[in-house]
Amino acid sequence: MLLFRRILGVVLVAIGGVWIAQGSGALHGSFMTGEALWTVIGVIAALFGIALLLGVAREHRRFRPDE
Repeated sequence: MLLFRRILGVVLVAIGGVWIAQGSGALHGSFMTGEALWTVIGVIAALFGIALLLGVAREHRRFRPDE
């Protein structure tokens, strides 16, 4: 389950980055280019992905035996 959440977190951060770039106009070639709504959606997706990755890291440390 941790692997799935890690993969989902990475995918959300990557997609969020693309949506931020398209919404801000830095990445052209889509109907999303220059639309501020996609920038906001991208930020939300990226933040959710970061939260997933932080949660996975926290769980990984909790289950790791003490050294």
